[in-house]
Amino acid sequence: MPNSPIDQQEINNTVWKACDTFRGTVDPSIYKDFILTMLFLKYISDVHQDKVDELSKQFGDNPAMIEAMMASQSFKIPTGSTFWDLYEHRHEAGNGSRIDQALHAIEEANGTKLKNVFQDISFNTDKLGDEKQKNDILRHLLEDFGKETLNLRPSRVGSLDVIGNAYEYLIKHFAAGSGKSAGEFYTPPEVSDLLSILLEPEEGDQICDPACGSGSLLMKCGKQVQKNYNGSKKYALFGQEAIGSTWSLAKMNMFLHGEDNHRIEWGDTIRNPKLQDSNGGLLHFDVVTANPPFSLDKWGHEDAGNDTFARFRRGIPPKTKGDYAFISHMIETLKPGSSSKQGGRMGVVVPHGVLFRASSEGKIRKQLIDENLLDTVIGLPEKLFFGTGIPAAILIFKKQKTDDKVLFIDASREFQSGKNQNLLTTDNIQKIVDTYQDRKTVDKYAYLATLEEIQENDYNLNIPRYVDTFEEEEEIDLMAVRSERLALQNELTNLEAEMAGYLEELGYE
Repeated sequence: MPNSPIDQQEINNTVWKACDTFRGTVDPSIYKDFILTMLFLKYISDVHQDKVDELSKQFGDNPAMIEAMMASQSFKIPTGSTFWDLYEHRHEAGNGSRIDQALHAIEEANGTKLKNVFQDISFNTDKLGDEKQKNDILRHLLEDFGKETLNLRPSRVGSLDVIGNAYEYLIKHFAAGSGKSAGEFYTPPEVSDLLSILLEPEEGDQICDPACGSGSLLMKCGKQVQKNYNGSKKYALFGQEAIGSTWSLAKMNMFLHGEDNHRIEWGDTIRNPKLQDSNGGLLHFDVVTANPPFSLDKWGHEDAGNDTFARFRRGIPPKTKGDYAFISHMIETLKPGSSSKQGGRMGVVVPHGVLFRASSEGKIRKQLIDENLLDTVIGLPEKLFFGTGIPAAILIFKKQKTDDKVLFIDASREFQSGKNQNLLTTDNIQKIVDTYQDRKTVDKYAYLATLEEIQENDYNLNIPRYVDTFEEEEEIDLMAVRSERLALQNELTNLEAEMAGYLEELGYE
């Protein structure tokens, strides 16, 4: 197979075009899992075949040696289970069951690495229509992914992260088209970039997202370590995700981005936190970050009073709004500071109500501030997030602060407008980062508030209480306005006289 040059956009377009096979027949919320799983299967199959070909050149006359060498690879695909095995039989009946069997065999062959990853995905489903229609759809899907454009062999791709990029491209586009459900698995890349920079992940850090979705925010934090420490991968990623199909996305996403040092658990973080130590206590992390579901109803209020991890000792959040449930959980998983290493840092995306709602939320907020854990409040522009037009805020908490103040940044007015979504530009992000690092008041943009000022505001963190963005209107020159009005009246009188003359010439009274 010839190795033509790689073009990221061409790969993205080819994979997105594969969705045409399903459009009009299956809802995107269903077929996204088929597309993303097929991309994963195609990639691992191409990597597998590339290695087989490489070994065949070395040990061409020794198939036993090739088999033994393949068995020692970190990722295994059993005989008959590659994408190309399925492609070869695509014109035969039973495509759905063959694909399912191949995925099951791959899962079994890789032990805990892929355990249960494909449990929520079945290509042999009636959702694709009757047997003939289903077989035709899956044949087209195999042919779409069998195109030379999607040759994803390492010998062609090199060190480029085209597969990971294509996966993220798909996830973003599925999020854009799926309305409210997008928040379940996707945080806009600009927001992930911003959080990963602000939290300053270091070499050796343990990084956690307790509502990790597809894992993109976690991986952005990992990329920051690589960027700032000469490509180092000395860090560990931890996550938990409640929705089974989204958890599967996260696991596949990790493998496609080469993030081998990860632990992603499936389950409800509030009701059943899975990231525990050997003694059954919560694991603690250097960096904790999340974009949890906004104001989640039925988050587990009924059992919060008996929480064995004492996460709600500052108060139990209201039954119909789980924002402070996630915040409380995250705070309790931060590492304490030490003389040799900065303490745990936390960044969480929240709706603005978290800043000022009273009652039980107000009590929790007061205690977090009195404990000097809250470091920064950042107001973001509206329409950044898929599925909601409301503006959000980022809260930064630190276990080891250098002062007892809170920095407020109002970044809500600086963005690039889009048709459906607004964007944070590189300059917008850099301004937020610079202001955060300088930790100083900036006229009409940021304010460094003392604890006393926050107390005077009854612990209300509503940003306009601290950052004055009021712009005085220019004084109106009434005489100039009068002169302009008189000139316009004269012009109108002349135009009406001119029009009357034209009408008279045309024979109209």
